[in-house]
Amino acid sequence: MRNGCLLANAGGAPIPSFPLAIASEGEKVRIVFFRSGTLMRERLLSMGIQLNDELMVVQKQNGGAVLIEKSGTRYALGGGMAHKINVIRC
Repeated sequence: MRNGCLLANAGGAPIPSFPLAIASEGEKVRIVFFRSGTLMRERLLSMGIQLNDELMVVQKQNGGAVLIEKSGTRYALGGGMAHKINVIRC
């Protein structure tokens, strides 16, 4: 366990990740993988979002757009970007 997020189940198998766009409102998640090129990663890094960050999904929109919160700061991500960020539940 790392900062409240399980990285493996009781049997030691890794917990499968899923796109951020699928997470539910009010759910805490951890970023584990970016399925994108360097431009999107650089954009997220410029916003202060990186691998292993814990996020709270504040609001979801149709098409996958999400409003997330990290350390008291809220960020709006479009559906395309949210579908390329893989997370696990915390």
